[in-house]
Amino acid sequence: MELRHLEHFIAVAEQKHFTRAAEAMSISQSGLSASIRALERELHASLFVRNTRSVELTEAGRALLCEGRRTLAAAEAARDAVAAVQGLVRGHLTVGLEQCLGVVDVPALLAKFRSAYPGVEIEVRQAGSTPMLDELASGRLDVAFVATSGHPVDGLDLRPLSTESMVLVCAPDHRLSGAPEVSLQDLAGESFVDFDRTWGARAISDHAFAAANVAHPVTIEVNDVHTLLALVAHDLGVALVPERIAAKRGDHKTVPLTPGAASAWQVSVAVPTSPAASLTADALIGMLPTTRT
Repeated sequence: MELRHLEHFIAVAEQKHFTRAAEAMSISQSGLSASIRALERELHASLFVRNTRSVELTEAGRALLCEGRRTLAAAEAARDAVAAVQGLVRGHLTVGLEQCLGVVDVPALLAKFRSAYPGVEIEVRQAGSTPMLDELASGRLDVAFVATSGHPVDGLDLRPLSTESMVLVCAPDHRLSGAPEVSLQDLAGESFVDFDRTWGARAISDHAFAAANVAHPVTIEVNDVHTLLALVAHDLGVALVPERIAAKRGDHKTVPLTPGAASAWQVSVAVPTSPAASLTADALIGMLPTTRT
């Protein structure tokens, strides 16, 4: 089995089409098909169900996909290790980032990294924390800055950068705007503005309300902090957000939650725990400022 066979296999699996995969890999379709057939002969298994419009993975193909990604990530890490020994750190660094974390100036950090390691190609993907954790585990990201409840995640090392409480934000004239603190039971019957389900803060809110057996009807879902705060300020719903987000400029009011009502919002830098963890990711993490909570 050759690495190029795995690269070709993953391209077809992701594109679900031989022609598009061949174009993405800059090889002929016949060459790509021959590579896949060679891999199937090696494994004594069919990897794709082919039809005239697209291809789908077989059970064997699905099993190979995750391990194939890990293998390619390990090969890249091996190349980086040799380059590092030679004093020529190079390769590729893929960084995931949930927006509005605020703890680390990621653009400045990446600029510092590029200055120190100009031979490394940097790719940045912005998304919610939930899918980024999956991409880290599958080897599609080398490192990610995520927001979670701080609970352990299988196969990943979460290194805390900041931890803060969740609070309620509401309109200035809301019935709870002057309360010293609120419980989740106090919010029964309210409508909520909240982030997309992939955001860390949304996951914490959903879990807290489910654990308290209190309904959490999200009538407005957004992907932007400032829009959420503006909607809340106009009394279109209330929201649970981290203190850092509540402190942003706006016409909303902030009310503390009763202790233990929701898990803390923890910003972490996350990397895989596997031996194939990227040396370039370690170098980036080494440039982070001192961890603070």
